[in-house]
Amino acid sequence: MGIKGGIWVRGVAICAGVVLLVLLRWVLPSYQLILFETGLCFGIMGLGFNLLLRHTGLLSFGHGAYFAVGAYTVAIIGRYLPGLYRMEILLPGAVAASAVVAAIFGFVCVRHTRIFFSILTLALSMLVFALLVKLYYLTGGSDGIRAPIPSILGHSFQGMRRPQFLSGFYYHFLLAAFLVATALMYALIHSPFGKALQSVRDNEVRAEMIGIRVRQFRWMAFVISGMYCGLAGGLWSFVNGHVTPEVAHWVFSGEVVYMTLLGGFKTFAGPVVGAVLFTFLKLYAISGTEYWMLIIGVTLIGLVLLLPSGITGAMASWAARLRSLGTRKI
Repeated sequence: MGIKGGIWVRGVAICAGVVLLVLLRWVLPSYQLILFETGLCFGIMGLGFNLLLRHTGLLSFGHGAYFAVGAYTVAIIGRYLPGLYRMEILLPGAVAASAVVAAIFGFVCVRHTRIFFSILTLALSMLVFALLVKLYYLTGGSDGIRAPIPSILGHSFQGMRRPQFLSGFYYHFLLAAFLVATALMYALIHSPFGKALQSVRDNEVRAEMIGIRVRQFRWMAFVISGMYCGLAGGLWSFVNGHVTPEVAHWVFSGEVVYMTLLGGFKTFAGPVVGAVLFTFLKLYAISGTEYWMLIIGVTLIGLVLLLPSGITGAMASWAARLRSLGTRKI
């Protein structure tokens, strides 16, 4: 199969996947569909997280902070500025707020790499967690804030129950946001900016020698990554209906790392696949046993030992072997 044939096959597969995702609304029960929506939100966050991990080589343990900033921006506007509680204001507000926080935190973090970078991101996320808990009169403390159903382009959903909203119009809205975010990220990592990030990851000294401002590129990648997390947090707040400080805790940030490893950080789709699988795995583990963390831990150990490149990485490897065997027979 030539290059053109491969492009056609890939295009047809993507179109078929999009159609399948659109039809899921009428196939899955409401509960499963809402779970899937949670997975899509985490998938957007995973795309942003993997921009740092895969394309700059920076491992963050604090991306829950930007997710929390996006979610709390939505909830706080709903509580204190109900007149502005419209989707066309909420999502840009969530992305802008997370971008500001990521720009400040990134300015501090990208000065370091490896374990120092990871520890800094973890510490700053716990700072956000502490503020969300202590600023009770603004954030609701450990009780959090409710996130009502918003209006969208002047259309109000007043009187509609949340499951009905989530399994109806909102699913297609969320899916559209997910597809746009995915397409933008794909374009970004294949742009000159994405190639520059990869050169920084591969050899920082050589990148500097050819004129790439290493720290500046890392900072921009950090901010974009934070914006994706903020968008995911804003979209997730409507799915969950309630925002609490736990999403800024390091445990949640650790789950983001787990999702990405589960799906495979070396492939573009890996974090999305991992996010959806992790959402279902965690929920069924929690509903099945009080020792659900044991299940999560065992799967993580098995994953690292048996599938170090994640599920999509292993599938890509198996597909390459099959193609190789087919070529030899010819």
